[in-house]
Amino acid sequence: MGGEVEQHSFGSLPVPNVQDLSTKVADEVPDRYIRSEFESESVCVDESIKIPVIDLSRILKEEFRREEMAKLHAACEEWGFFQLINHGSEEGMERIKNDVEEFFKLPFEAKKACAQLPNGLEGYGQAFVASEDQKLDWGDMLFIRALPTRGRTMRFWPEHPTSFRETLENYSSAVKGLALQLLGMMAENLGLKAEQLTSMFEDISLGMRMNYYPPCPQADKVVGISPHSDATGLTLLIQTNNVQGLQIRKNGMWVPVNAIPGAFIINIGDMLEVWSNGKYKSIEHRVMVNSEKERLSVAGFHAPNDDAIIGPLPELVKKDGAANYKSVDLKTFYKLNFTKLEGKKHANDMKLENGTTKI
Repeated sequence: MGGEVEQHSFGSLPVPNVQDLSTKVADEVPDRYIRSEFESESVCVDESIKIPVIDLSRILKEEFRREEMAKLHAACEEWGFFQLINHGSEEGMERIKNDVEEFFKLPFEAKKACAQLPNGLEGYGQAFVASEDQKLDWGDMLFIRALPTRGRTMRFWPEHPTSFRETLENYSSAVKGLALQLLGMMAENLGLKAEQLTSMFEDISLGMRMNYYPPCPQADKVVGISPHSDATGLTLLIQTNNVQGLQIRKNGMWVPVNAIPGAFIINIGDMLEVWSNGKYKSIEHRVMVNSEKERLSVAGFHAPNDDAIIGPLPELVKKDGAANYKSVDLKTFYKLNFTKLEGKKHANDMKLENGTTKI
């Protein structure tokens, strides 16, 4: 998934457009995209191993709430990933899927109207390219800072399809509301008041990343998005077509995530791992590509208010007897950690070796 929301602290070097490149590659892709380091890694073939499925409608019914909340808690503790069904946003989900597919069908020159600016992250292009010799992912993105409204740069919002801007406006509002609802439930499961998490997102920063992974003749030798955990608080993702590709690292192997039609795929970010003092874990994940079909997805990255402190919540430190992570302000967190996608670097850099309350 990847593609977090703060772009002022670093830029990304310009690289070739993969969608355009894929139309010119017959058999072998350029060496810069070949990722031989992943060839020896195990992929789980046991289809019974699946990320949990949480039914929001059951949480909202008193007779099922306790059972489903326990399932949510276990999903956050043991997986860091789950699928959410019966969430009430199905109509808006279908609209954003359709408009994103239409955008990526536009001619390359038309999409370039939304191209990233030099040293920027927002817009159409790629992210986290820090050097000229860095290996590249087999995918393009359109990244837009949707919220807060004062942070929008409308030149990056496509004018075609003509419904795109209204669709993204409505969808952003819907996923923000759903994220706040989930954060409140997670706080409750951690023994906190809902507002102890939700209050940090009152002026939420929401980055929307729309991903396009072209088919690749050497699909087993490239990667759509490099292995990483999301640095922000909570990510809500939808797969816009039926081409799978998302995998999470679990017990030393990669577990494919088979998206349920109409479901959100939700994962814990590094910030939430830190706030929970490690009770909830962000999980490393990657995206693989298909040899014959394109894959599309839309991810919403929810980050807190600008004045938020990224550190274990005091109530949890008191309960656990020690802080397992250091505390920094949001700007420092971004400055320290946002350079490129690199495993679980963000959360691991925040860890204290032995756990201490002296932060």
